[in-house]
Amino acid sequence: MKIIIIGAGPGGYETAVDAAKRGMEVIIINGGELGGTCLNEGCIPTKTFWSMAQKDGGTNMTAIQEKKKEVIGQLQNGIEMLLKNKLITVINDRASFVDDKTVQLASDGTCLTADKIIIATGSLSASLPVAGAEYCVTSSDMLQLTTVPKRLCVIGGGVIGLEFASIFNHLGSEVTVLEYCKQILPRFDTDLAKRLKQCLVKSGIKIETDFEVKAVEKVGEEYVIDGMSYDLVLMAVGRRPDIEGLGLKNTSIEYTKRSITVDENMLTSVPNVYAIGDVNAKMMLAHVATFQGKRVLNHIEGKADKIRFDIVPSAVFTIPEAAAVGMTEEECKEHDIVKKAYKSFYRANGKAVSMGETEGYLKIVCDDTNGKILGAHAFGAHSSDIIHEVTALINFGATIDDLKNIIHAHPTLSEIVQNVQ
Repeated sequence: MKIIIIGAGPGGYETAVDAAKRGMEVIIINGGELGGTCLNEGCIPTKTFWSMAQKDGGTNMTAIQEKKKEVIGQLQNGIEMLLKNKLITVINDRASFVDDKTVQLASDGTCLTADKIIIATGSLSASLPVAGAEYCVTSSDMLQLTTVPKRLCVIGGGVIGLEFASIFNHLGSEVTVLEYCKQILPRFDTDLAKRLKQCLVKSGIKIETDFEVKAVEKVGEEYVIDGMSYDLVLMAVGRRPDIEGLGLKNTSIEYTKRSITVDENMLTSVPNVYAIGDVNAKMMLAHVATFQGKRVLNHIEGKADKIRFDIVPSAVFTIPEAAAVGMTEEECKEHDIVKKAYKSFYRANGKAVSMGETEGYLKIVCDDTNGKILGAHAFGAHSSDIIHEVTALINFGATIDDLKNIIHAHPTLSEIVQNVQ
């Protein structure tokens, strides 16, 4: 079995390594840096900024940039080692489709074929179609800054926007977030979004919801939105699939500007071509891309799996961080599920008090007819770690009573999970 993978982000390179372990021959074609957006312009460098900002109030941008470079370099070296396998060939080039079964290298026109082709090209920053949008910077640009802007405007109160707002608030910027929807984190639990907003506002971030940005004006060295002036404007309104230059028009692959169309096995309309990760836009998260790759390989081998893409934990690295998995109370109502919410608070947890991290709470949503755990929503220190215990419980169909009977070590933050009432 020979596979071509286009893209070397988490979905691409981890699928390549997994395929080689299964005895498949892999050609991975990548036109950018190993690790894709996640490692080079997204998850990892952002968390480096996030970590450094909390350590010293982080006004030393030189140190932050040096640390970012060090972290990226170390992890890229790790990926290079993983890909040093006799069954894996890495080609540093861009690839495009010539037809349903053939891809061509941009550099010299070499054509390659394989039994299966996996598209894993990721995504790019999206932008609002408003006048002056070209004056805004992207999340990638933010990670290259060597100075802290005095007045930062963030257009978009989703995950990316709030993370940068929180980071640069800690770095000393006067931050304003403008969100079009009625709440920040529009797809998250309403209660969590409200509580997190209160916390972020308390930290000094100005947040405007129900706000439509109609234009961005440049006046001298300043940028003006609705009469307010800023030194820098970040456009953080989501991401779009990176399919430009893939030559999809030369194939029978069904796609739109929003995504490549796939089924539950990540198979496109062409029987030998799959698309994983951000390009299929099912859920734009690095860990989802990785597991979609596992699903593809299982499908190729004719193996069933128990991967549940309806149970995916997500984290928001604000300060404090937030996390969620499974159904919200609102979704339960939409599906006519009689629900009950159980809560616990960081201020009642001994470890949190001793850490000085009393801001936050956890809510677990259950089916009130049988106690089955359906979802969890949290913000507070290490909530991105804590959420995984509930993720495991949901995966195995556990009830709230099952949770209550699991012994947790004391004193730990994990007791927040056990002590919901």
